[in-house]
Amino acid sequence: MPQLVVTNLSKTFPTRSEPLTVLRDVCFELATGENLAVVGPSGSGKSTLLSIIGALDTPTSGGVRLDGIDPFALSDSRQADFRNQRIGFVFQDHHLLPQLTALENVLSPALARNRPRTGQIRRAKQLLGAVGLAERTDHRPAELSGGEKQRVAVARALLNEPALILADEPTGNLDAKTAATIGELLLKMQREENAILITVTHSAELAGMFERRRRLEEGRLVEEPAIP
Repeated sequence: MPQLVVTNLSKTFPTRSEPLTVLRDVCFELATGENLAVVGPSGSGKSTLLSIIGALDTPTSGGVRLDGIDPFALSDSRQADFRNQRIGFVFQDHHLLPQLTALENVLSPALARNRPRTGQIRRAKQLLGAVGLAERTDHRPAELSGGEKQRVAVARALLNEPALILADEPTGNLDAKTAATIGELLLKMQREENAILITVTHSAELAGMFERRRRLEEGRLVEEPAIP
């Protein structure tokens, strides 16, 4: 059964001349454990699509349901809780807080709900171990490489056991070797956590690792040809 259902999603922005439509009737479904890569040039609407699916932005029309819940029907506070508990985000720029250690950064989603519980601290340490940073828990971002920072970001996204992981150009700032490692790590962690994973990317190499691939063309989501 699909856990994520995106139906006729459209997004239009007002401009001085005429409205700019970046998404047109986007539809797809994903079940638990599935993954999808969305490719397309800059300005094609990839990040906008991810922001709407993650309830960071609102659609002009159409809808999103995750585990049967429409996030846009929730109050602001309930929507924030839904986003915090059910969705994990990984961005091109890791967005780590420089004053916090790796462990504290992983725990930052829990800070929105007061102090982290013992179980959350234990899970954060387990996740850092799973991404290969067991020995770096007390290091701050300035003491980590670019790849290590993105590993922390992956662990942070998984802290609350989200049903959905959204990755926006997660390897965009990395060299080719490190990018391949992070791509493999994302997919490994998604399988182990039995979550849905969607990434938007310019990288054909990263997209090629995913089970399903789609391309955004003129605002519409179309099938991406199979990679030989």
